Parts: sequence; C-alpha cells; structure tokens
Amino acid sequence: MSAGVDVRSTRARPRMRNVLWFLSLVFTGLAMVPSVAHLAELSNKIDLSREDYLTVQQTYRNWALWGIVVMLALLTTAALTIAVRRQVRAFVLALIAFLGVVGTQVVFWTFTYPANQATNNWTVLPDNWQALRSQWEYSHAASAVLNLIAFLAVAAGAASRDAAGEG
Repeated sequence: MSAGVDVRSTRARPRMRNVLWFLSLVFTGLAMVPSVAHLAELSNKIDLSREDYLTVQQTYRNWALWGIVVMLALLTTAALTIAVRRQVRAFVLALIAFLGVVGTQVVFWTFTYPANQATNNWTVLPDNWQALRSQWEYSHAASAVLNLIAFLAVAAGAASRDAAGEG
C-alpha cells in the first residue's frame, strides 16, 4: 500500500460507478414507459371527439406518481455525470442522458403542465381544448424522444465503458 492511498476507496469508486450506470439505466428506462405509451396512442387519440377525449384522459389519474421515477432518473444521471467527469467518453454519454431527462422536464413544465392546469387535469374542456390537446399530446411525443435519447446514451455508456477501460 502506497503512502496516502486508501486501497478500499480506489476499489469502491469503480463499484459505485457501476451502481450509478445500472441505476441510471433502470430509471431512464422506467421514465420512458409513460412517455412512450403516450406516443404510441397519439395517432388514436388526436382526432377523438370532445366527449371521447375527456373520457380517455381519465385513465391517467395517479400518473403523477411517475414523477418519482423521473426525479430518480434526474438524480442518478446527475450523479453519474459527476462520477465519470474525468472520463471523456463516459462523461459525454452521461451528460447527454442527464440533459435528455432535463429536457423532458423543460417540455413538461412549459407545455404539458399548463395544459393540465387549463383543463383541471382533463376534467373540464375549455373552448380551446383542441389546441390544448395538441399541445399536451405533442409534448408527450417530444418527451418520448428525449427519454429515448437519455436511455440510449446510458445504455451506450454502460455497454462501452469496460471496453474503453473506464470501469
């Protein structure tokens, strides 16, 4: 053992990075679930009548709980980005993932949430409900793309870091 080097801490760092890659993969993957579900149903919902759309929107009650998963995706990708900051390839991929998850939040708070507020979480349809529907549906489509980018960036980093010697 060299003077001033704690062997346990040097072994723990790669393990912690492995845990962060894994958790980031899990939470970015889980964060993708609701947005991809919205994207998959968009073509069937975008032309629904007022009454049918209001009925279908009620299936999303309690989906706000997915926010926990999104917060965990934000936290784990942020921690991963910091943990791999000295490894260029890993850092770039982790940063892309983190920014993808941040991007979903920008989209949500800029487009989705205001539509939810204007419709009292889709229990009331104001006169401009069709514009709000488009805003809501397409914001979820954009989030699906951003979530996919985040997930693929984490997957690429997790798959390539050992081969690149970045353990």
